[in-house]
Amino acid sequence: MRNSSNGGAMGGRAAGPGGGGGGAPVDKEVDFAQYFCTYSFLYHQKDMLSDRVRMDAYFNAVFENKHHFAGKTVLDVGTGSGILAIWSAQAGAKKVYAVEATSMADHARALVKANNLEHIVEVIQGSVEDISLPEKVDVIISEWMGYFLLRESMFDSVIWARDRWLKPTGVMYPSHARMWFAPIKSGMADRKKSDFDGAMADWHNFSDEIKSYYGVDMGVLTKPFAVEQEKYYIQTAMWNDLNPQQVIGTPTIVKEMDCLTATVSEIEEVRSNVTSVISGQNTRLCGFGGWFDVQFKGRKEDPAQQEIELTTAPSEQHCTHWGQQVFIMSNPINVAEGDNLNLGLVMSRSKENHRLMEIELNCEIKEASGNPKEAFKKTYFIE
Repeated sequence: MRNSSNGGAMGGRAAGPGGGGGGAPVDKEVDFAQYFCTYSFLYHQKDMLSDRVRMDAYFNAVFENKHHFAGKTVLDVGTGSGILAIWSAQAGAKKVYAVEATSMADHARALVKANNLEHIVEVIQGSVEDISLPEKVDVIISEWMGYFLLRESMFDSVIWARDRWLKPTGVMYPSHARMWFAPIKSGMADRKKSDFDGAMADWHNFSDEIKSYYGVDMGVLTKPFAVEQEKYYIQTAMWNDLNPQQVIGTPTIVKEMDCLTATVSEIEEVRSNVTSVISGQNTRLCGFGGWFDVQFKGRKEDPAQQEIELTTAPSEQHCTHWGQQVFIMSNPINVAEGDNLNLGLVMSRSKENHRLMEIELNCEIKEASGNPKEAFKKTYFIE
C-alpha cells in the first residue's frame, strides 16, 4: 500500500536517483527525513488501513481475481504493514516478496508470522532499487498513489520494479490510472482570501509598530511577505472532501496511464489541454478540484475476471483518506450554464523536493455563444 518502497529516491535508475530524470541526486538521509519516516509509524498505517474504499478495492481486486495469484510469484512494492502481501498469499500465491524501506518491515514480519504465512511471504527491508530478488515475478502489487495521483513520486519505484523484476507475461495491480480535474464552487475561496487579507493587515500593523517604536522601516519586506503569504493561503492546494454538488462543470481526464507501459519521463511533467462545460446555473467558479482513480484490469493477454475500480472522486458516502486536492481562486468568477472552460495544465515536480508538485494552469472562459468572457493564469503547489 502507499508506503516506503523508495518512491524513486534512492538511486540505481538511468534517469538518476530521485526520480528527477536530470535533477540533482536526492540524498538518502534527506529523503528519509522528508518522506519515508512518516510511514514507519503504526498510527499512519492505521489511517490508511481504516480507509474502507481503499481496502475494499484492493481486497476485491485480489480475491475476485485469484487466477492472477494462485501458484504465482508476487512482488509487493512498499508493503508497509504487509497486508497486500498477506492477501496475495491468502489468494494462493506460492511466493511473495514484500519490500519495505522503513522499520515498518519489522511489524510486517510480525504480522505475517501471526497469520502463519512466513513460509510464503518474505519481508525484505530496503529500497526496491537496491534489493535483489532470486527470480522474476508474475505480479507486482503496490498502493503507490499520492494526492492527485502523482504526489510523492512513488510510482517511479513501481516502474523500476516492473522493468527489473516483472516477467514479460506479468500483470500490474493496479493496471491503469487516471487523473481528473473539474471546476468547483466552495466557500473556502472566500475564507482563504479573508485569511490572506488578515495576514497582510497584521503585517502592516507590525510594520508600523516596528517603525514607531524602533525606528526601522520594514516597508521593503512587504512585497516578499505578501508573496509568501499568497503561496501559503491561496496557491497551495488543500485537502478536502468535496460534495458532488460542489462540482459545477464536467469533470475531465488530464492524464491516463497504463501501469504496464508508463515511463518515468511521462509522469515527470504532465501536460494537458482539456475543456469543461459549466453545468450549474448562475454560479461562481471558486477554483478546481483534482482527484484520481485506478483500475484493476489485468493485461490484454491475461485480463481480470472481475474488473475493480478505486475512485477518489467527490462522494457523499464513499470518502477516502486521499480526498481531493482543491485549487482555489482568490477572486471567484461568475459563470453561467453552458460556459466553456478551455484549460491548459502543466504539472511538474518541485525543484526543491521531487516528491512535491507544481501546477501551471491557464484558463480561458467563453460563453456558450463563443464570446470571450475571461482568462487567467494561476500557479499552484501540491505540498
